Amino acid sequence: MILRAAIVGAVLAGSLFAAGAIAQQPASLEAVDLREWAVPWADTRPRDPYAVSASEVWFVGQGGHYAAKLNPETGAFEKVDLDPGTGPHNLIVGADGSVWYAGNLATHIGRIDPRTRAIEKIAMPDAAARDPHTLVFDAAGDIWFTVQGGNFIGKLTVATRAVELIAVPTPRSRPYGIKIAADGTVWAVLFGTNKLASIDPQTMTLTEYEIPRPGARPRRLEITADGRIWYVDYAEGMLGAYDPANGGFEEWATPSGSGSRPYSMAVDGRNRIWLVETGVQPNRFIGFDPSTEAYFAASNVPSGGGSVRHMHYHAPTDTVWFGTDTNTIGRAALD
Repeated sequence: MILRAAIVGAVLAGSLFAAGAIAQQPASLEAVDLREWAVPWADTRPRDPYAVSASEVWFVGQGGHYAAKLNPETGAFEKVDLDPGTGPHNLIVGADGSVWYAGNLATHIGRIDPRTRAIEKIAMPDAAARDPHTLVFDAAGDIWFTVQGGNFIGKLTVATRAVELIAVPTPRSRPYGIKIAADGTVWAVLFGTNKLASIDPQTMTLTEYEIPRPGARPRRLEITADGRIWYVDYAEGMLGAYDPANGGFEEWATPSGSGSRPYSMAVDGRNRIWLVETGVQPNRFIGFDPSTEAYFAASNVPSGGGSVRHMHYHAPTDTVWFGTDTNTIGRAALD
């Protein structure tokens, strides 16, 4: 049993669980330096930016079927059109500059050549894997990804273009956010359930972990240097952490409460957690420090945000990048 200030932990289903945590909040939270760039293609849901440098940030237009690049230093945009009906959901950029995107409506993962802008499509080997969702690189440069509606977690070996799919045992579990731990373990949240999942990359064995609250619906996750798996509970307005070392869960209520709908997440170079509350308008960009177990920063997204769905931390510039339903690409400059 864990005992903390105003928190009593209990053993539930073999796991330690710190229940009902209320994070300490200072009287006034620090402001966050937020800036947004209006995307020139209207109503295209720009999302999931991936910063390569201070002058190169890629993102997808989910509603406009494109990938695009922003130069924040000049404000210039460059667009790469994808096939109509692609519905790109997410992208990541490789060490060679190649841009990989999830063809969410078109059953493939695509690669954009960094020099020619030619597009290569890698089809899913099973038609049931109809909607590749979120992509992440492992240490070898291969790509792991979720398939939300198809109920898979997959691996794309870049050198061979081979795709392996692992079916999630829980039906309609909606695999969503995905990250790689320092030891190579693949972690995902199962948004249709109150579960997390891990995959051993050597054996491809998938294990599920149940969040003790049945109503929890984890949507995104991050991993801190101590190995803890952090998640946001979109349904009930909580920030949570799972410790694989002891099987324990801890949770903290988000500042705006049960209706806050925390969605996107990032962890910065000081292992601080950043999340966006999307159940309030304008969306609120929030900072949480695990070392003090307190929220320390909050600012409204200037454009309102609609829903900020995914974020990317760029360590060299100490910035967090995000896209909005209000047709902007945004940046939080940390200090």
